[in-house]
Amino acid sequence: MHDVIRHTATENIDVMPANIDLSAAEVQLVTEVGREQILAGVLRKVRNEYDVIIIDCQPSLGLLTVNALTAADGVIIPVAAEFFALRGVALLMQSIEKVQHRINPDLQVFGVLVTMFTRTLHSEEVLQRIYEAFQGRVLHSVISRSIKLPDSTVAAVPITIFAPEHKTAKEYREVARELISNGVVE
Repeated sequence: MHDVIRHTATENIDVMPANIDLSAAEVQLVTEVGREQILAGVLRKVRNEYDVIIIDCQPSLGLLTVNALTAADGVIIPVAAEFFALRGVALLMQSIEKVQHRINPDLQVFGVLVTMFTRTLHSEEVLQRIYEAFQGRVLHSVISRSIKLPDSTVAAVPITIFAPEHKTAKEYREVARELISNGVVE
């Protein structure tokens, strides 16, 4: 496990980057006994070394995502402020409920985080539908669409360091404050 963890230039942040081999992992997991709990077992070895472990899943509902949900204490569901994203969130919620009932009864939904928001009628309508569909679960903080996010990704630097005064960086700090005040993160 330690051989795949990479220290970053950002203090107190390590990453385990995904690569093309990860797609083969899903195929290999299919034949494994206890396949849904492999990641949980791996993370147990390093869990005490970190305050928080964030697993950034691909937007699919495959075995890797089920592994992440099985290993997690909770989930933050990012949803783009676009109509097509609503269906994906509904499917993810069904998967979360299955994992809660069958494998990880302690799994919590920490919140739905609206991302890629623009001040358009379309985004406003989607935001309203998200509030209606996920009453009480939607975080108050909303992340705006911004070119700075892909720029910070290319630079391999968090947006809060890449452009600390940018609106999007401030929004992510607000998300962090909200999660702390909700008791999700200490």
